[in-house]
Amino acid sequence: MDLEQAMRERRSIRGFTDKPVERELLEEIIALANRAPSSMNTQPWHLHVLTGEPLNQVRMGNQTRMMEGVPPSREITDHGAYAGVHRDRQIEIAVQLFEAMGIERDNKEKRLDWVMRGFRQFDAPVSIVVCYDKSMEPGGTIAHFDLGAVTYGLVLAAWSKGLGAVINGQGIMQSPVVREIARIPDDQIIMTCVALGWPDEKFEANSVVSRRRPVENLTRFVGFE
Repeated sequence: MDLEQAMRERRSIRGFTDKPVERELLEEIIALANRAPSSMNTQPWHLHVLTGEPLNQVRMGNQTRMMEGVPPSREITDHGAYAGVHRDRQIEIAVQLFEAMGIERDNKEKRLDWVMRGFRQFDAPVSIVVCYDKSMEPGGTIAHFDLGAVTYGLVLAAWSKGLGAVINGQGIMQSPVVREIARIPDDQIIMTCVALGWPDEKFEANSVVSRRRPVENLTRFVGFE
């Protein structure tokens, strides 16, 4: 698969088979993502790759705390609720996913189960917890930018190898659980995680492709007249 094909065809995968992902393949994917650019070549990222029983413990800890009403606890500043056009796009992708899964608006049970899937990291066989050096604080804005690059590298490289992935902020909303079980060092800050595995071709939501704005809607060309 060439780069253009991978970039055009990649989509978020939210349903996986239980087939394990070999460590050697994960190392290949990480080596590719590690080529991501960073400010002044600082490379502030750290990746913690979970599978098996540790990942199951994270899943259950996240879900239990959320069901018990424990407020989310992220280590980065939350943006809060989306508004305006950003809220519109959030609703649009939710409608696409719910329609694909046959989840009706008034079906609270299925809607709750969908939300909990996110906190269970979509039952993927692998979760990559993406962190950055605490020394990049206060603010950490540039490090956040750098981690966006390496995280996109992860999902793109995974796709090129036949794997599916979804960047999953829900998976670290109960960050104390993730930190304890994954034994993440105190000098690192948890940013997000990537749920990863072999796509389940029968899972309806995996067919959903998010709609994108046309180039002319998001771009200004200056000096080309």
